[in-house]
Amino acid sequence: MHSDWAAAAERAIVTRHLRRVWGLPGTLLARSGWPPTPDQRVHWHWNYWWQAHLLDCLVDAQLRDPTPARDAAIDRFVSSMRVRNFGTWRNDYYDDLAWLGLALRRTGRDVGFFLDELRSGWTPEGGGGIWWRRGDRFKNTPSNGPAAILFARTGDAERARELLDWMDKTLVDPDTGLVWDGLHVDSHEVVREIYTYCQGVFLGTCLEMSEMDRAARTIRAVAAHCAPGGVLRGQGGGDGGLFAGILARYLALAARRLPPGPEADAARDLVLTSAESCWTGAVDAPGGPLFSPEWSEPAPAPPVPKTHPARDLSVQLGAWTLLEAAATL
Repeated sequence: MHSDWAAAAERAIVTRHLRRVWGLPGTLLARSGWPPTPDQRVHWHWNYWWQAHLLDCLVDAQLRDPTPARDAAIDRFVSSMRVRNFGTWRNDYYDDLAWLGLALRRTGRDVGFFLDELRSGWTPEGGGGIWWRRGDRFKNTPSNGPAAILFARTGDAERARELLDWMDKTLVDPDTGLVWDGLHVDSHEVVREIYTYCQGVFLGTCLEMSEMDRAARTIRAVAAHCAPGGVLRGQGGGDGGLFAGILARYLALAARRLPPGPEADAARDLVLTSAESCWTGAVDAPGGPLFSPEWSEPAPAPPVPKTHPARDLSVQLGAWTLLEAAATL
C-alpha cells in the first residue's frame, strides 16, 4: 500500500515538474512550481536545495522499484543541476551544499568537493560549528545537521561528533529536548524557533553516531510537541514545505535502527499516521495526487489558487519524501 502511494507521488511530481533546462536536449530539472509561472518555466528560480531533495526522492524510488529508465533519469538530473548552476557545484549556503552532498553520495558519486567546502565553513567561534552561509555570522542546525550526517557517512566520525556535540550543547532545549534553529555568534543570541527539519537532522546525526539515547530523546520531543494528533505538522510553503518530509525520513530510519521499544514504535507510528493522513487529504490533479502543505488538512482542488503553498515543488516533495519513508516500513 505505502509503496503504491510513493509510486503515485513520484508519477505526479515527475509529470508536473520535470522538464528540460533551457530546452537543452538530454537535460532534466524540476520546475519549482505547478502550474509554473513564466520564470519557473525557464528555471530562473530553481531552488538548489529543493532539487537536492528531489534527487534524494529519485534514489528512494530506485531503491523501492529499480528501473533502467529511472537510473538514466538520475544521471540526467545530476548533470542538469550542474548545467543550471553554470558548471559548478558551488553555493553560498553550507546547508544547501550538505544536502546535495548527501543526495549525490547515495548515487555513488564522489563528494570530496562538498566535504572540503563544509570543512572550510567551520570555525571555533561560538564554540565551534559550521556557518549557515558564506559571509554570515549565524550558525544553525540546518547546516550542521546534514553536514554531520555526511561526515559520518564518509568516515569522518571525529568531525561528525564535534558537530553533534556542538548542536547538543548549544541548540537543544534542556526542558523539552527540542532542537532550536541557530546561534547569532556575535550577540550570543539563540534563535529558539522550532522547525521540524531541525529535529530530523539532529535525529539523523544521532543515528549515524549510534547515540541512541539522544535519538530517543528527540523522538519523544517530536511526539510531544510537533505532531498534533500523531501527524507531523507542516510549516507552509517555500522552504518550509520540505521540513516535515525531512523529519519523516529520519524518523523512518530511527524506526529501523533503534532497538525495539517505545521510541522505535513512536517513530514508526509518526511516519505511518502522517502518511495515511497525507494520502487521504490529497486530491486528483493532472499526473496524479496533489498534496496539502498541512498533512492533517485536505489539499486544494485544481485550479490551485496562485498564492496557495500547494503549488510549491517543496510541498509536493515533502509529501513524496514522507511516502517513500513510509514505504520502507
